[in-house]
Amino acid sequence: MPVDTTKSSAGDDMAPEGDSPAPPRRGRRRWAMDTRPLRRPAYRRLWSSTIVTAVGSQLTAVAVPKQIYDITGSSAWVGYASLAGLLPLVVFALWGGAVADSMDRRTLLLVTNTGIAVTSVLFWIQAVTGLESVWALMALLALQQAFFGLNSPARNASVARLVPADELAAAAALGSTVMQLGLVAGPLLAGALIPVIGLPELYLIDALALCITLWAVYKLPSLPPLDTARARRAGWREVVAGFRYIALHKVLLLSFLADIIAMVLGMPRALIPQLADTTYAPYGEGLALGLLFAAIPVGAVVGGLMSGTFSRSRRHGLMVIVAVMAWGAAVTGFGLSTSLWFAVLFLAAAGVADMVSMIFRGAILLSAATDEMRGRMQGVFTVVVAGGPRLADVLHGTAGAAFGARTAVAGGGLLVIAAALLLATATPALRRYRI
Repeated sequence: MPVDTTKSSAGDDMAPEGDSPAPPRRGRRRWAMDTRPLRRPAYRRLWSSTIVTAVGSQLTAVAVPKQIYDITGSSAWVGYASLAGLLPLVVFALWGGAVADSMDRRTLLLVTNTGIAVTSVLFWIQAVTGLESVWALMALLALQQAFFGLNSPARNASVARLVPADELAAAAALGSTVMQLGLVAGPLLAGALIPVIGLPELYLIDALALCITLWAVYKLPSLPPLDTARARRAGWREVVAGFRYIALHKVLLLSFLADIIAMVLGMPRALIPQLADTTYAPYGEGLALGLLFAAIPVGAVVGGLMSGTFSRSRRHGLMVIVAVMAWGAAVTGFGLSTSLWFAVLFLAAAGVADMVSMIFRGAILLSAATDEMRGRMQGVFTVVVAGGPRLADVLHGTAGAAFGARTAVAGGGLLVIAAALLLATATPALRRYRI
């Protein structure tokens, strides 16, 4: 269904800048990233705030496990901390979707970004005072993830109010590329800064970066619910109503299922340390570990930068299916590779495929759902994106111990291809979906 581009009280700040179709793209512009959404002032502000937080949040993402390991000397505690952040993320992302559908999303973004900034300041205080309490770190991480869970659905659901329907895929490409770039640049910057300024200051830099984000969000137009004819609530009954909405709208359900297939069956990150220590040991374990972990996000960034080659496609459902199958094929190639360099290339190709899937799944969620449900759809999306790889870690770790790392990786990739083919054949609704 078409996306509602009704203007808010901000008026022209959200209005499309020109109604005529964009001229054909020639030369480099045919494959380079589609930047049309950046002509919309409101979207440009939202996207600019994402640039800052994408890098800043990764500084904290590196600092927390580093500090926990320094205190305990145990990787197990690092894993426990990750689980401590997962439950509040899941709970508050689901509830946050209902909240985003019941109030002004700009207000919710201001409140939650303030909460995340305050949490970063508290991280800095505990570090600079030498508290050295793992439990305090885990509590702060849980609080931070709760605020993130509330923030993410509102941020993602707002995009459909800021750009027209034919630019949703391009907007998803812009946002996803920045986030993936943060996954690469943030840890590299953290590794360079820790020996120079120390670990506590990473938290402070993140807090200061969030102040820039707050200013950008403050300058956004008001984004109240479009359906103001009835009273809105944000209880768990509304969360359940969101799941019923997914069940009744097949294309939404299938888009989530496509991501679950790709991530749960095909995400190989849990086996990368074992492969670096065994298959790729002749290249140097440290080198292999770094290259393999970086390959997928680097490939995703490349895919985003070249998104002009595919972001204008209107067959969003078919693009998701093709991308998931390409992900499975690339993961299979990685599992079969004995050469580190081929393994890195296959993982980079998987990153490109994941970016394509991410772009079109995001566009489907924004175009196929009504505005009153977009927040809840984005809440479920956040849970799927966060939870799928964690389930994959358990599945692949178990399979790797039972059958060997390479067999588990290649087998998972083949299962992705088979499951995606079955999904496309048995349920044509996703394959035929277009805007």
